Amino acid sequence: MSEDQQHHHIIPLGVYIKVLTLLLCLTAVTVWAAQINFGPWNTVIAMAIASIKAGFVLAFFMHLKYDNKLYVVCFSTGLFFLIVLYFFSWLDILTRIHVDSIL
Repeated sequence: MSEDQQHHHIIPLGVYIKVLTLLLCLTAVTVWAAQINFGPWNTVIAMAIASIKAGFVLAFFMHLKYDNKLYVVCFSTGLFFLIVLYFFSWLDILTRIHVDSIL
């Protein structure tokens, strides 16, 4: 591809500042949520907040929002297979037979 065919999307500085502010607010929410005991939901809440923050970083700072959609498909495919592998690992752990140790 020649230089004439390449198109670069220039993101205004204000967008970066808004995303940075949002990430800092979500970090404060993460710290606040860590102070409260949600019982078994602690990990789920922490991962949900972290996933939202990662989504904004991917979309704006890594330019996935404005770049070729093939990159989004490649990232999504990798994420899908990661979820499948975690699911099968979780399923394996749940279906194991509990054996009391005689030691």
